[in-house]
Amino acid sequence: MADRQPVNGGTVNGGTIDALALDEVVSFTSDLIRIDTTNRGGGDCRERPAAEYVAERLTDAGLEPVLLERTPGRTNVVARIAGTDPSADALLVHGHLDVVPAEPADWSVHPFSGEVRDGVVWGRGAIDMKNMDAMVLAVVRAWARTGTRPRRDIVLAFTADEEASAVDGSGFLAADHPELFEGCTEGISESGAYTFHAGPGLEIYPIAAGERGTGWLKLTGIGTAGHGSKVNRDNAVSRLAAAIARIGEYEWPVRLTPTVRASLTELAALHHLDAPDFDAPGFDVDALLNKLGPAAALVEATVRGSANPTMLDAGYKVNVIPGRATAYVDGRFLPGGEEEFRQTLDLLTGDQVDWEFHHRETALEAPTDSPTYAKLRAAVEHFAPGGHVVPYCMSGGTDAKQFSRLGITGYGFSPLKLPVDFDYQALFHGVDERVPVEALHFGVRVLDHYLKTA
Repeated sequence: MADRQPVNGGTVNGGTIDALALDEVVSFTSDLIRIDTTNRGGGDCRERPAAEYVAERLTDAGLEPVLLERTPGRTNVVARIAGTDPSADALLVHGHLDVVPAEPADWSVHPFSGEVRDGVVWGRGAIDMKNMDAMVLAVVRAWARTGTRPRRDIVLAFTADEEASAVDGSGFLAADHPELFEGCTEGISESGAYTFHAGPGLEIYPIAAGERGTGWLKLTGIGTAGHGSKVNRDNAVSRLAAAIARIGEYEWPVRLTPTVRASLTELAALHHLDAPDFDAPGFDVDALLNKLGPAAALVEATVRGSANPTMLDAGYKVNVIPGRATAYVDGRFLPGGEEEFRQTLDLLTGDQVDWEFHHRETALEAPTDSPTYAKLRAAVEHFAPGGHVVPYCMSGGTDAKQFSRLGITGYGFSPLKLPVDFDYQALFHGVDERVPVEALHFGVRVLDHYLKTA
C-alpha cells in the first residue's frame, strides 16, 4: 500500500501509526492465534502463554504489566498508561485472551495456524478477539516510539475466561483487584465499530451501547422412577419436556430500551423512513424491522428477551423411567427486564419443574448522547467518512458486565473496515474465522485516533 510508506522514518499520514505498527498488528494477531487458548468451560483452558506474550510486548513499550491468576495458568494482564491530565477520569481498554473451541477438520486452514494468506489472517480468535488485543499492543508500542501520551490514564486489561463464566478473568479482577482500575469510569472492548453493509453504498458502523443480561438456566424435573413398561403419570422426562416446549414456543413481548430506540431511529433515517413513534398505539416494531432490510439484523435480537433450550439430560436405560431429568436454557433479558424474565420462567416451568440460574450476569445500558460516544463516532467517521455510525445493543455479553461492578460504563468498540462479502457476525465462534489485513490497519488507526482524543 502506498500510504503505508513513512517519510524519513516518520509516521503514516502524519499520525502516530507508522509502518511498523501496521506490520505489528498483523504479526501480533497471527502470533496470538498460534497460541492455543481454547476455553472448553469448566476450567479447561490455559491463557498463560498468551498472557506472557502480551506482557513481554507491553514491557518492551516501557509499561509495567502485572500478571494475575485466580487459578494457576488462567492468567490476566493489567497495565496502566499515565495520561497528561491527572484530574481526568481513566479509561479501561480490555480484551480477552481465550477463544472458543475449533474443530480442525471443519476448517479450510488449521484454526491455530495464524496463516496470512491473500491479505487475510486466518484462525480462531481472528475476530473474537485476538485482533483487538493485537491492535492495542500495536498502538501502545507506536506511542512508545513517538513519545505519545494520552490525555487521560488508560488501563489495559487482557483477560482470561471470557468465553465461559469469567470467574478466572474479569470477575476475579473486579472482585479481588479493584485498585488496578482506580479512576476508570468508562471502558471499550469487543463487538463494535465494524463495517456492516446494509445495501449498495450503505456502510453502517454499529457501536455497542448496551448488552442484554445473561440468564443461563438449569431446569430440573422430578418424578417417580420405574419400569418403562408400566403406567407412570409422575414422569420427570415428560414434565421437563413439556416445560421446555413451552419455553421454546413462547413469544417474548417487545420491550424497547433507550439504546434500541436510538438505533431504530437512526436506521430508519438512513432508510429514508419517517421517525418511528414508539409510544403510538399499535406501534409495530416488526413491521419497522421488515423495512430495514439487512440492517434489521443489528436490532431484531434485542427488541425482546429470549430463552432458547440448548441441552437435555435424562435417563440411563431405555426401559427405565428416571426419577430426575435436567435441561439447560440460554436465556437473555433486556436492561430493566430481569424481574419480568424471572416471572415468565416461573410461569413457563410451572409447579412441577424447578429452575435456577446456572450463570447470571447483569444487563447493561450506556448513554448514546455522552461525550465518549461522540468521540467514538468521530474516530470512526474520520477514517470512514462515507460510513454511518449508529448505536446498538449486543444480544450477548462481554467482560463489560463484570467491570460494570466497579462503576465502569462499557462500549463495544473494536474497529474494522470490512469488504462487502465479509460476514462478520457469522465468523464469531464460526468455521474459517479470519480477518483482512486491511481491516486490522483501519482498526489500529481508528483506535489510536480515539485513544489520543478520549
